[in-house]
Amino acid sequence: MESRSPRLWGTVCVLVSATAFGSMAIFAKLAYAAGLTTSSLLFLRFTLAGLCLLPIVLIGRLPWPRGSALLALLVMGGVCYTGNSQTFFMALNYAPAGTVALLLYLYPVLVMLLSAALFGETLTARKWLAAGLTFSGLVVTLGLELSGQPLGIALGVASALIYSCYILLGGRFTTGSHPISSACVVFLAASVSNGLIVLAQGDGLVWPHNAAGWLALLAIALICTVLAIVGFLIGIKRIGATQASMISTFEPVVTVLLAAAWLGEAVTLSQLLGGVLILAGVWLLSRPAAEVAVSDIHE
Repeated sequence: MESRSPRLWGTVCVLVSATAFGSMAIFAKLAYAAGLTTSSLLFLRFTLAGLCLLPIVLIGRLPWPRGSALLALLVMGGVCYTGNSQTFFMALNYAPAGTVALLLYLYPVLVMLLSAALFGETLTARKWLAAGLTFSGLVVTLGLELSGQPLGIALGVASALIYSCYILLGGRFTTGSHPISSACVVFLAASVSNGLIVLAQGDGLVWPHNAAGWLALLAIALICTVLAIVGFLIGIKRIGATQASMISTFEPVVTVLLAAAWLGEAVTLSQLLGGVLILAGVWLLSRPAAEVAVSDIHE
């Protein structure tokens, strides 16, 4: 039971994270309707999130990450998160949204393969089966719409690869750091890099034009950023990068359900089936590994 509890808690944290991330598309629509641009939204998102956690870290005297963990977190926020966002939105100019979304969700498979190649992680039959279930669920949910210009395809794959690097860095170098102070570093680094992009574009910072836009921005900062990333960092500490990335594929299911509830968009049978497949993969990953129990008996 002791070995099961951290795995279950880690799974719950990543599911909460995926739910928070999945709501971002809904709030982003409201933010864009209030006049925010992509670069301004990203800058304000991470700035507000960082300012939210900074007093908690300082007043609570939480330990700041040091050494390789600090460097990894700076790269995660300043390079990976910014690079992932920019390549994703650039890809939308050259390929349909369904194609770009499906390419982005290659990242769980990329994380699994890179973990095996770089860190010697064992690829068990359970992981392969879970990867197959979750990716099949994504294909059914998002639709197999692989079309678009080669540049759009390349940018979509680049977005997935950059996000895979973010997850691998988090899983490899930050598990000994406090999740709140770690998230604060990620937010502040992402704020700086996105602020530089706003300056480079020369259009100035755009603010929300109405109260609904401000509420959407606050929801993106607090729910889709603070809650989502802190939850993910807690989860990755307990179940590892590969399993956390696969469980995160629950995110588009949340988006579909929230779009139906809040925006009145129809939910299709294929989307429901895709959600069931993804949840089956999540359930499989949340179970204690049978091979570990067998090895314990032999020892």
